[in-house]
Amino acid sequence: MSQATSEQSVCPVCSHNEWDPLEEVIIGHVRGAVSPPYHKVMEGALTPEIIQVLKEYDEVHLPQELLENAEKERQEFIKILTSAGVIVREPEPIDFAKVCATPYWESRGGMAACPRDSLLVIGDEIIEAPMSWRSRHFEAMAYRPLLKAYFSQGAKWTAAPKPQLTDAAYDLDYQVPKKGEPMRYVLTEEEPLFDGADFMRFGKDILALRSNTANETGIRWLARHLGEDYTVHPITSRFNMPMHMDDHMMPLAPGRLLINPEYIDEDELPAFLKSWEILKAPPPDPLQNLSSFHFEAESIGFYWLNVNVLPLDHTHMVVEASQTSTIKALKNWGFEPIPCPFFHYAQLGGLFHCATIDIRRRSG
Repeated sequence: MSQATSEQSVCPVCSHNEWDPLEEVIIGHVRGAVSPPYHKVMEGALTPEIIQVLKEYDEVHLPQELLENAEKERQEFIKILTSAGVIVREPEPIDFAKVCATPYWESRGGMAACPRDSLLVIGDEIIEAPMSWRSRHFEAMAYRPLLKAYFSQGAKWTAAPKPQLTDAAYDLDYQVPKKGEPMRYVLTEEEPLFDGADFMRFGKDILALRSNTANETGIRWLARHLGEDYTVHPITSRFNMPMHMDDHMMPLAPGRLLINPEYIDEDELPAFLKSWEILKAPPPDPLQNLSSFHFEAESIGFYWLNVNVLPLDHTHMVVEASQTSTIKALKNWGFEPIPCPFFHYAQLGGLFHCATIDIRRRSG
């Protein structure tokens, strides 16, 4: 067999962890993005200030200035990726302003800004996540052309059970637990629910965050689906409003784990991480001069998004340019951070790890 034929037969989807050299990635975009309508599930993940804005905001389309600034940041991010030799793919535009309906409810959509949420890559398999927000129910459709192409080239393509998202899926009496109160979640165990970003991949070991976007039933579904070759380790957060793993931790290289010391209890990490070097992220730096969807910078900075970096290899990672304390810490630890402004885009869903999904990382 010729070398060319051998290379063509290799599956393009191959990603087992978060740190090996990145070769291909899907990046989201904000074209066709609209404001999601308020729903109870949002109270488990968003600040009261943002919730109030969503309740009062009577426009479908988002402010043009915010979208333009987010797109400028996205283009700068793409330049960094392509200059590092990474192949960048994008979803197709969808008009999320259209009202979509199921037999149980109707909602307009949201945006295709964060493929990490709607998709999960495990090895050579792409899994469509059973997301808990009704406004995001059809979000994965934006990636369908790419999924079809990857499937035709040999990738496994799976969709978790499409959730009904009836009122029974939510605790309609949910209130954010106050300090000292027992942890509670807005999701019930009615059906499997999770976002792809609720998981962090360490090869055959996968960490799963019980959160307000991932219930125990969803974590159990993934563990059963992956089978005995993988070990799924459920972990809990010390944060009273957990949503997604990538503001809790980020493995940066073999044996080196960046954690948010406010959300993660180092002593409760799974046994396989006990030999790892634990790097504690500094608190996020204050944000300034952001045009916004009426979101105060303090509301966005409420989350430890400085932990949300995208490793390009064992040394380089893309970091929000405003997070100078984190950049300094990474340099002191021997890494080479690449600053990139991204907090306008973050207001539409998240930072670098959220805004991408690894398709291929070069690993053994």
